[in-house]
This record gives sequence, C-alpha cells and structure tokens, in this order.
Amino acid sequence: MNQRPPRPGATAPISGPSSPTGPRLLRFFKPWGVLSQFTAEGRWRGLKEFIDVPRVHVAGRLDADSEGLLLLTDDGRLQARISDPRHKMAKTYWVQVEGLPGEEALARLRSGVRLSDGPTLPAQARRLPRPPALPPRDPPIRVRHSVPDCWIELTLREGRNRQVRRMTAAVGHPTLRLVRAAIGPYTLDGLESGQWLDAPLPP
Repeated sequence: MNQRPPRPGATAPISGPSSPTGPRLLRFFKPWGVLSQFTAEGRWRGLKEFIDVPRVHVAGRLDADSEGLLLLTDDGRLQARISDPRHKMAKTYWVQVEGLPGEEALARLRSGVRLSDGPTLPAQARRLPRPPALPPRDPPIRVRHSVPDCWIELTLREGRNRQVRRMTAAVGHPTLRLVRAAIGPYTLDGLESGQWLDAPLPP
C-alpha cells in the first residue's frame, strides 16, 4: 500500500474544498474514544466535536476503542456501497498485538479463523517490519513489559462485530491497539488524528 504515514498534531478540525452542488465524501481520522455517531454517549465522545459538515452520515462504523479511517457522505447510495460487505471494499488495519506471531498464526489469519459466528473469509496478513508512524494513543495502551508485542497488517473483505480483535485472539495474540488504515482506495494519507478532508468520489 503506497501510503505516507499521518503526522501527529492538533485535533482541531480542518477541511478541504467544499462541494456544495454535488455528493460529498469525507475522510476522517477517528481518535480513540470517539463513537461513529455525532452524539456523545456515556464516556464516549461524538463526531460533532470534530466535524461541522451538515447532512453527512457514517459509511461503515468503527468501534469507539479503535482508531483510524472513517468515511462520511451525504449520498445514500454511496453510503451503502461503502458499508455493505457485498461490495467487497477491502478494509486494511494496523494491529498492535501481544506476542510475536509466527508464520503459522499468520497462515491461520490468511486462510480463515473459526469464530463463534462461523469461519472468517480468507484475509491478507503480514508482520510489519516496524511500527507504523502513528501519534501516541490517548490513553496509552496497557502493556506487559515481560511480553513482547509487534504490529501486523490485516486486510479483510467482511465486517463482523469486533472481528479483528476476535481473529487475533483466536490465534493467540490479543489486540492491544487497532487502527484502520484504509477502506478501498481511501487511506489516512495526509490526515492527523481528529482531522478530516474532502475525498474524491469513487468512479
């Protein structure tokens, strides 16, 4: 994946050029602790704290305790196209896991892992040679200093509830930090945590 790592920085919203006469698609780097909805709920913050664009809706959710790319649009067809797994828009995650998964664990992730709701589809999985260039998580992850950790890249074409976390746990490597790096051709490129930019519409 040809991607320039995002730069750590301020959390104030920024925007790109507006498209007042046609459909609009936004890329947003969702921080940890933010829901995939505009209203806050309990201890979780909402998107209205970061995004001031009217009539846009989330296309494909991301758990509050996960970070990374979230797409929003004011076009209902585009929202369905992005969020519906039947359209097979691949989603790529950077996952910090406990332990050092070997080829056997990675092969299980690639071929499909049996979960409580059935086996997963084949995926792409690889160990990253170095941690991705990401801002520190706030709050920081809990680590056990006696246990090593590493980052893997996992690309899926389905979207079950907390699927990535369940998959890594099933192969013996619990997830410590989860960042969605890409949805189809859209990436975190040029975004800082808590910021959004207009994105080109898909063909």
